[in-house]
Amino acid sequence: MQKLDAEALFQTLVEQMRPHVTPDTALVGIHTGGVWLAERLHQALGLKHPTGSIDVSFYRDDFGSKGLHPQPKRTEIPFDVEAAHVIIVDDVLYTGRTTRAAINELFDFGRPARVDLAVLVDRGGRELPIAARYCALTLPQPLPASQNLQLETDAAGALTLRLIDA
Repeated sequence: MQKLDAEALFQTLVEQMRPHVTPDTALVGIHTGGVWLAERLHQALGLKHPTGSIDVSFYRDDFGSKGLHPQPKRTEIPFDVEAAHVIIVDDVLYTGRTTRAAINELFDFGRPARVDLAVLVDRGGRELPIAARYCALTLPQPLPASQNLQLETDAAGALTLRLIDA
């Protein structure tokens, strides 16, 4: 697999989204990489609502087999979800289970008018009928289950993608 430039992919995502968002569009990032992306997208797109964050740990359908992350994050939705256009942001789309869990949790806060999904990379391997409206890169071949793409950020906020063995 070629080296992926996360900063270039981020700029591609911004350009895909720009024509379709208004200042009233709200972003909700999925912990952890999705939160980093949502914060950067919020700034790049000039949105007015503060960025929300979701930890889907308790909403996953595989919670019993995967368990809880060592330190669960707190879900924070600092805007009124009711009738809002919400874009859920995640770093990598894989099976679709994390996105499904995020949608379920989001609806606990109200009924949005519209929910879209924005991801940096679609790695293939879907198990649910979930697709991103905004996606900077779809890998031509799905990654094997033994590998993960991990988004990382440095102290200055620069994004990098690293391929790791699971």
